[in-house]
Amino acid sequence: MSLKLSSIAIIFAALSISIFAQVPEVHSNIHQDKDGKLFIKIDTTIFYEKDRDSSLNLQRFQNGISGSENGLNFNFGEGFNGTLYFGFIHFDDSKHPMPVFFKSTSAIKNGLTHIDIKKKLSGSYDMVNWQETGEGTLGYRVANAKGLIVYDGMVSFTGKGPFEVDDTIISGPFVNLVTDRSAVISFETNNKITSEVNVAEQKFESAKKTKKHEIKISGLKPATKYSYTVNYGKNHQTYSFSTAPESGSRTKFTFSYASDSRAGQGGGERNLFGTNFYTMRKIMALNASRNVAFMQFSGDMIDGYKSSRGVMDLQYANWKKSIEPFAHYFPVYISMGNHEAFTRYFDNGTSYGISVDRFPYASESAEKVFADNFVNPVNGPVSEDGSKYDPNPEKMDFPSYDENVFYYTYDNVAVIVMNSDYWYSPSSRLIPQISGGLHGYIMDNQLEWFKKTVKKFEDDNNIDHIFITEHTPFFPNGGHKKDDMWYNGNNEKRPYVAGKPVDFGIIERRDHLLDVIVNNSKKTVAILTGDEHNYCRLEVGPQTEIYPEDYPEDKKIKLTRTIWQVNNGAAGAPYYAQQKLPWSQFLKGFTTQNALVFFNIEGTKIEMEVYNPDTLEKFDHLELRK
Repeated sequence: MSLKLSSIAIIFAALSISIFAQVPEVHSNIHQDKDGKLFIKIDTTIFYEKDRDSSLNLQRFQNGISGSENGLNFNFGEGFNGTLYFGFIHFDDSKHPMPVFFKSTSAIKNGLTHIDIKKKLSGSYDMVNWQETGEGTLGYRVANAKGLIVYDGMVSFTGKGPFEVDDTIISGPFVNLVTDRSAVISFETNNKITSEVNVAEQKFESAKKTKKHEIKISGLKPATKYSYTVNYGKNHQTYSFSTAPESGSRTKFTFSYASDSRAGQGGGERNLFGTNFYTMRKIMALNASRNVAFMQFSGDMIDGYKSSRGVMDLQYANWKKSIEPFAHYFPVYISMGNHEAFTRYFDNGTSYGISVDRFPYASESAEKVFADNFVNPVNGPVSEDGSKYDPNPEKMDFPSYDENVFYYTYDNVAVIVMNSDYWYSPSSRLIPQISGGLHGYIMDNQLEWFKKTVKKFEDDNNIDHIFITEHTPFFPNGGHKKDDMWYNGNNEKRPYVAGKPVDFGIIERRDHLLDVIVNNSKKTVAILTGDEHNYCRLEVGPQTEIYPEDYPEDKKIKLTRTIWQVNNGAAGAPYYAQQKLPWSQFLKGFTTQNALVFFNIEGTKIEMEVYNPDTLEKFDHLELRK
């Protein structure tokens, strides 16, 4: 979502961040004073809400571009100093067009800088032939005074002098929601315009002028490669995608899995303001070389944990840019992790403060911001409203599950995507006082939907294999033994709603899920998880020890078959080493290398391969189903 914010609006937002924000009834001990300011009161101590993230936002790096006699002027806002990198993008020179950066840069002083296209990018440096056609596109990167790249963008221009900013696709196009007969092409433009996508001599148009375009392509044939052209203003881009085989065809295909690409260490693109751009580009290039049908990415794309919408959108934009040159061709299905947290932050004097999922939920929750930034299926549960712990059945009290809990199918494979960070309150120790969702917990309505969805695919003769994915491991192995679905073996951990604990603890809820996945499903192959920044696979079966020593016998379940938990949180976030846990003897292949997991599907057979996207080394292999 792209909004123009004036400096006055930004100042107003910073001064009045919580006015008129009605506190949802699902929380406890959160109040408003007579001026409308939010605060938390625990015993006799009061902690006020604080704005801490408003200095950077996506709009300041997208909107302040204008033409001049000799090139383009950039205004990134008063007080911003740094460096602008820039270079032409030749859309007809590569299957995966990217900027080729010019040999020199432009200094940003107090927010202002200029690219002299006439002087610097003419003659032997005119690689896009703008001097003849009067048009071109520049990629640009904005780095701050410390050298951190904060935004990766692009801008199209017209003219030979003077120059004007032209209609530009600033994000995308992306291929989404591919079925055997349809797909959705999504992209964002710098101006509100109409657009169209041409596929197989058919024209599909946007319904109105907009910056955010989602155009459904229908009437296609199964298992067919299609070229598509996006027309926007006087410009166009052409790529291709392939439709899925007809359900149950049992053709041979490959899909991939990874998670956790938030900013890493090592400098440069490993931290492009919130995301490990470098590793994601490597992963996407490897995906393209293997001709994957789709990729599943299960959370922690970005650093997140912000209380400014503009900062969240900026980090999401950088992540989308990292996959963009390759996601023109195949879909990437994305789900939420804890680092997608968008919060209200209350200052208690500590570095982390006290945080809850941002409300009002319909317009400002982490779930809403996530849905606004991605295109996922809308076939999950509605919300936790109507559950037994809903404090007011007459109104919506919880965030929506739209586009953060869903399923999709491809040929004979079904993927069920869960949100184990729903309604997430990062301040877990204070959840009994303030209420909120617990990291790793699947709440009641989501669980009931999950049971029905697994049953649906168990009964579907066209589906042979079910994969379950959520961000948090059922069984942590390196870095998160203190939480995920374990909490050091403490089953007392659970969400609170309106000051009251839900009925079941974290280990009980984990077992409810395992009972569905293992004991009541024959088709479920594996649980795909992340959160822990490493790769490993865990054998989960009748012999696996899954309880703390003092866990009550009457609460234990018996597993009737064996599946695998495949953890791949190794997409570039800082690593975690292995920890000892009750099930450690059943753990295989643990590594802190960056990793991309491939599942090769051929009818009833599944082969798993794991590669390092940096070195291209294959370091794990398993016949999941023979």
